[in-house]
Amino acid sequence: MDTPQEKIARMLRVSKQTINDLESSMERATGKVGVMARIVEENDALVSDRLHRLGFGGKDMKDIKAVEIFDALRSKIEADDLKIFEVCGVFSLRLESTAQKICDFVASVTPPGEGYFLKLTKAAELLKAEPPKKILEALKYATVSEMLAKEDIREVYCALRFLEDPVWLNTVFFKQYEQLTPKDFEWRKIHLQALQPKWASAAEKFVAKKYHNVSHLKELGVIFVIPIFLGISGETLRLVSLLNHYLHEVAYYATLFEGFMKKSEETFAAHLISALRGDVVARRLPSFAMEADRPRWLIVQRYLAKDDENDWRLFEPHVNPEALHWARAEADILNIEHVVRGFKDGLDFWRGLGWAGDFFPTETGVPVLVSFNIVDTVMALVKEKELIKYLYHQQEALWNKIFISYFSEAELEDWSQRYIIQGWFGV
Repeated sequence: MDTPQEKIARMLRVSKQTINDLESSMERATGKVGVMARIVEENDALVSDRLHRLGFGGKDMKDIKAVEIFDALRSKIEADDLKIFEVCGVFSLRLESTAQKICDFVASVTPPGEGYFLKLTKAAELLKAEPPKKILEALKYATVSEMLAKEDIREVYCALRFLEDPVWLNTVFFKQYEQLTPKDFEWRKIHLQALQPKWASAAEKFVAKKYHNVSHLKELGVIFVIPIFLGISGETLRLVSLLNHYLHEVAYYATLFEGFMKKSEETFAAHLISALRGDVVARRLPSFAMEADRPRWLIVQRYLAKDDENDWRLFEPHVNPEALHWARAEADILNIEHVVRGFKDGLDFWRGLGWAGDFFPTETGVPVLVSFNIVDTVMALVKEKELIKYLYHQQEALWNKIFISYFSEAELEDWSQRYIIQGWFGV
């Protein structure tokens, strides 16, 4: 039987020594002992409770197959997805009004916050300086001025992400950001909207590639939905989850922008661009970076496992702001029953499960990690035909759980923001 340190190591795909060393150093730094054991105890209690709710109460955990749990979690997601669909007040994913109705519902549950974002007048200047040719061609305008006289500049900016060539976007258009100053930003509310139906056909390839129809512009404070639905199980719940996640993510970066403004006008643009790129430390830190053997945590501000599940940074102690945004989105979803009068959703099943998981045997007896994370589950359902199993949301949430167990969620947010440009911090 695994020790708590061995079980956490297996779940995070790191060596037992990595967890032992981390626990020892964190004990010295905080005086807290037995944290890993308490995490495993809480994890096992959560998993046992949810297995009982899913109908596995009479079975020994060793006898439950992973595929049985996958199927049960999938059925739970499908049932919850239908309830979310109904409470949003939509009748069909084919109607043009559906995307905006879902946006309005999410905003009623999680009112958008405020922050410093790029002035729309400055955004117009950037478009005029480097005209987006593919957007102009698609909308049949000769000039940017003509286009902006008739189109919502926010929608035009959103279209940059799915219509223009990524190479041009990053090497030409976004290069203009190097000249931005704090004066180019203003305080305003985060904007959540569904794009007009005319953008749908132009964005079809983008949606097919991303497997979702929602994205965001951190610097503009805009979260947008492309009015295209794939007709896949779990699609409404996934969209509601993503919108709530982006509301927290955009607010987090707005706080970063404000901090960059206060720190220095000279470094503002460089720090802004670094944050928008999602920069992480490029090389392993030298041993002298450790001060008096203080525990060191990397800041990984994006899901590296999406591109390379063996990225070396995933195996170092780290915190992940993305997982923090998802935890808050989960809380927002659970809050629906308190906002919508008379709504009994059963979504409480997912409470506290963001970092939870356990090992169960496949049909051939090989133990595999099963994530109980709502995002991993809904994403796996959406890509069910490709037999893709998602784990990285749960694994990143577990790293955050370890840190928070020694400190707090507030300190995770504070330190990740203060040291995000450096990419690491010591505690």
